[in-house]
Amino acid sequence: MESRNILFGLHELNGIGWKTIQLIFQSIKHNENLEIGLEKLISNDENTLIKKYNLPQNKAQIITKNLNLNFIQCRLEIYKNENISFLTIFDDDYPKILKETPSPPWVIYYKGNLNILDNNKLAIVGTRYPTVYGKMITEKLAKQLSNLGFCIVSGLARGIDSISHKAALEHSGSTIAVLGSGIDVVYPSENKHLYESVANKGLIISEFPLGTKPHPGLFPQRNRIIAGLSLGTIVIEAAEKSGSLITADQALEMSRDIFAIPGPITSPKSQGTLSLIKQGAKMVTSLEDIVEEYEHMMKISYNEEALTTSKSLSKEEQKIVKFITSEPITFEQILHKSNFTFGHLHSVLLSLLMKNVIIQLPGSKFVTKSS
Repeated sequence: MESRNILFGLHELNGIGWKTIQLIFQSIKHNENLEIGLEKLISNDENTLIKKYNLPQNKAQIITKNLNLNFIQCRLEIYKNENISFLTIFDDDYPKILKETPSPPWVIYYKGNLNILDNNKLAIVGTRYPTVYGKMITEKLAKQLSNLGFCIVSGLARGIDSISHKAALEHSGSTIAVLGSGIDVVYPSENKHLYESVANKGLIISEFPLGTKPHPGLFPQRNRIIAGLSLGTIVIEAAEKSGSLITADQALEMSRDIFAIPGPITSPKSQGTLSLIKQGAKMVTSLEDIVEEYEHMMKISYNEEALTTSKSLSKEEQKIVKFITSEPITFEQILHKSNFTFGHLHSVLLSLLMKNVIIQLPGSKFVTKSS
């Protein structure tokens, strides 16, 4: 039997996790060819597994009692009937960028278009309960990055994740949803329609076997895949203790780029992103702040019109831009002239910055782009 199928079978065993498989791989590599060593797992007795592969007795028992050709074939049939495919770390299609990470998944289950893995990918993560400002920025960024050919990676959670996937799909972009559950378990259940849309037009992946229910311990594992697949991670609205910050930390450990969207200093949902900026994450006030990091690898060229995707301004943006000329004007002056609230004005100004209509100068001053 092919080594990929043996690895798949091993991965399907209840009680055998990532660390146990790593232990087996390390033991095999030390003594013999990896593929030959995997084949012997099926025929070795419990004592041999303990001595040869340095396995704890309970793990050796699980393998000797359950890992056999019939078990593997039955599991393969189940996945085939569910129209779910899988990649193993042995496969040529396994994403190279993920294989380079410290703990790549041994098996990736997937539904959808596997070719999307070849695209340049950026992760967008953030709070499950975004503000109006967070929703607007997420939709705008996901749309613009999709239009430039980037694949948007996120976790199919409610909030920022869902908005990112939807915006990418709506604007003919590609998107990958990484689940913190089995690939057949939609969580949250309210995202069933989005799940189906991503499966039909994008790609859904998980490292957890069929039927795995979500629980808190699985999400950090999921997050490392989000970070590992992506050139960089963009954090939009995250509280001080947020799962999004775990993703950012994992991206940092992988030497990937980290971008943070600034928000009002009074907003609890901005404390995480502001903290990331203090720690050295790149602050994003325009699409160019992200794209300039990857211009050298992009297959398409872009200009200002491509970056903005649309020069049309909302009525609120039109009102604010009238106050901004070639002479620097402060945030406080615009606030006084516009009668907007602090948070509302901040949101509109950031939108204008991302559309490349205005430029922010030191001291919270603004001028028109042409200046």
